[in-house]
Amino acid sequence: MSGFWQEEQDDDLPPAVADDVVDLVFAVRGRTLPSDHAWPLAAALESSLPWFADEPGAGLHLVHAAASGNGWMSPEDDDEGVIYLSRRTRLALRLPQARIDDARSLEGETLDVAGHPIDVGAGQVHLLSALTTLYARHVVAAQEEENAFLDGVSGELGEIGIACRRMVCGRSRHFRGPQGRVLTRSLMLDGLAFDESQLLQRRGLGPGRHHGFGLFIPHKSVK
Repeated sequence: MSGFWQEEQDDDLPPAVADDVVDLVFAVRGRTLPSDHAWPLAAALESSLPWFADEPGAGLHLVHAAASGNGWMSPEDDDEGVIYLSRRTRLALRLPQARIDDARSLEGETLDVAGHPIDVGAGQVHLLSALTTLYARHVVAAQEEENAFLDGVSGELGEIGIACRRMVCGRSRHFRGPQGRVLTRSLMLDGLAFDESQLLQRRGLGPGRHHGFGLFIPHKSVK
């Protein structure tokens, strides 16, 4: 008995995501972190990973906590306070594939984040998202005014060949840096092409990716 069988092409399958840039996500154990931990966490990482700050493809995802019980305010809104870590808290680094083994040296380390110790557990590699709606919690804003911020974002996206279709900026946040306070805004981009989404996740937007700024994660579409 002979025959021929060919599966139909599923046009709805998402394109394959390359693994040249990934997120390395570590389990962590600790009690608290400073609410404003962009520079302290980066400094703690650099003490264990001296190459991190000079690696152009590396980035840090800041640690985020759940909203408080009343639902009105996140603990992160209190710049002088702390956020409480849970068993689900993770530390994530965006890295070139070539740096994964180097970064695994964090496993078993204890990071001192401005007097808040966190123990770093095993790391797992996560591919970037195939989704085309992206969200960044913190993008450095040169201007206070929302429309000026969006104009600047649109110009920067155009410089790297990304057509700006739909974007919404959200809450602002100040961080303490060595040169003074740094203003950031959250940003959601919708309607990206797959290649644009991949490019933006790889390179980020604006300065400060080593301190947790300008990195994008997947977000539900606004449609």
